Amino acid sequence: MTATPTAARAPGYRPRRTLPLRVEARRQLRRRRTLVIAAVLALLPFVLVAAFAIGGDPEGRGNGRITLMDGATASGGNFAATALFVSAGFLLVVPVALFCGDTVASEASWSSLRYLLAAPVPRARLLLSKLTVGLLFSAAAMLLLPLVALGVGSAAYGWGPLQLPTGGALSAGEAVPRLAVVVGYLFVSQLVTAALAFWLSTVTDAPLGAVGGAVGLTIVGNVLDQVTALGAWRNVLPAHWQYSWVDALQPRMEWSGMIQGSAVSVAYALVLCALAFRGFARKDVVS
Repeated sequence: MTATPTAARAPGYRPRRTLPLRVEARRQLRRRRTLVIAAVLALLPFVLVAAFAIGGDPEGRGNGRITLMDGATASGGNFAATALFVSAGFLLVVPVALFCGDTVASEASWSSLRYLLAAPVPRARLLLSKLTVGLLFSAAAMLLLPLVALGVGSAAYGWGPLQLPTGGALSAGEAVPRLAVVVGYLFVSQLVTAALAFWLSTVTDAPLGAVGGAVGLTIVGNVLDQVTALGAWRNVLPAHWQYSWVDALQPRMEWSGMIQGSAVSVAYALVLCALAFRGFARKDVVS
């Protein structure tokens, strides 16, 4: 199904004004799954605080060298870093895959996609609006967790220096920009998951298939990264660089790992997005 050629010549018709971002964002914000994801991410810091209260302070502090988990209760900054550490491998993957993988496929499953195109909304405009909103919601989800964790951790353990895994500490004023770098890198590293979910969303009418496929392939990438026999081939896996953000929690921040990880993720994301736009432009939309 394609837009009629006369639509472009209709008086007052402006392709760039169809499906405004605010309209798409409002639709996505009102969906139940958005509220559920926000609730889960906001509740996780409280669950961690309760777990530490029940189990006691993590062991390992005071031996001159700590891990992120060992220093979780040292300060609000440490607690926020720990929350990111325990959620980066899987929990943060789910909202990204959901926001970007559910967007087009859900329209097809509701049989409303063809009506959007008949409005007429240009196909490239439709995809761009949905991808942009999906990425914005993904970024908001990644920002929500550390912000809540920082507030909850500061209330529970105090506002103090960030104890570094390699030893030493950063003042509270220095810790906030470092955590911002961590969140920024986590978002960039998840672009490949977002693009994969988005591409799958354009080739299937099943939202769960697109979301589950993206999450499943991300897990496969994590498994392959554990196969040391692959050697240098692991460097082309986005999962190989997913924890490079730990380099931001050093006395002197190291950028090399995060730069390489960002390059790999962005390269995959560009290819997958190109496939999504190219395939959808030629797709016969009947749902």
